[in-house]
Amino acid sequence: MENIVPQEFTLGRRFMGRIPQGQDLIAAIEHFCLAQNIQMAAFTATGALSSATLGTFDQQQQVYVTTVEDKPFSLVACQGNVSIKDARPFVYVSAVLSDTDGHIIGGRLFTNTIIFAGEFDLQELTGPPLTRHYDATTGLMLWK
Repeated sequence: MENIVPQEFTLGRRFMGRIPQGQDLIAAIEHFCLAQNIQMAAFTATGALSSATLGTFDQQQQVYVTTVEDKPFSLVACQGNVSIKDARPFVYVSAVLSDTDGHIIGGRLFTNTIIFAGEFDLQELTGPPLTRHYDATTGLMLWK
């Protein structure tokens, strides 16, 4: 069995704020991290979405299969992280969403996930940042 080799971080700054209506969730977090010079972070978000782009990784074809859901959702659970990919902050987000009928869907969020009303809680992590690289075994961009 392969050993888990974690990297230790110390806590940096902590931010809480509102994501403006009509903004893309991922782009807003990415832009905030660029403006604050944040390279590593963990975050959660709450609120409501006007629309969402969700994906699930097809392990056989090694590609994400995405769907655009053009209707309102509540963010039941939303967590993500920020690390480095191609020398820039990269935002990875997983979420569980509920529609107006109470149906639940979830998966990885992609751009074109539009905020109706949203808030975030972001914890900066300090130390050498993790970087994402292509992993030939899985077809994913994983931490080295």
